[in-house]
Amino acid sequence: MIANTPANVDQYIAAFPVETQKLLTQVRETIRKIAPEAEEVISYQMPAYKLNGMLVYFAGYKNHIGFYPTGSGIQAFKKELSVYKGAKGSVQFPLDKPLPIALISEIVKFRKIENLQKAEAKKKR
Repeated sequence: MIANTPANVDQYIAAFPVETQKLLTQVRETIRKIAPEAEEVISYQMPAYKLNGMLVYFAGYKNHIGFYPTGSGIQAFKKELSVYKGAKGSVQFPLDKPLPIALISEIVKFRKIENLQKAEAKKKR
């Protein structure tokens, strides 16, 4: 992990080895493609995306890319994610295997819909 908090996502990604940078960039581009209106921020010292609340986070590590789509994002894709190491709100994609871009896209779509629905429900109250 990075010692100092990066000022932005470009700085965050640049701090990693070239091969890891490529993977982090793939995750970033996937998120931005699905949720272009999401605000890109650094939160908990990692790239994060806000759209009516936090959408997803991702991070680079020595042996994996961490992806954090919250507990609901993990729960909704439990079966598909079962081949990866993970926890309640996170999943680890190993650096030595291709990223599951289609799966990441589906999870981001799910989280986007979920956040938009929560925002709509709040408006109706």
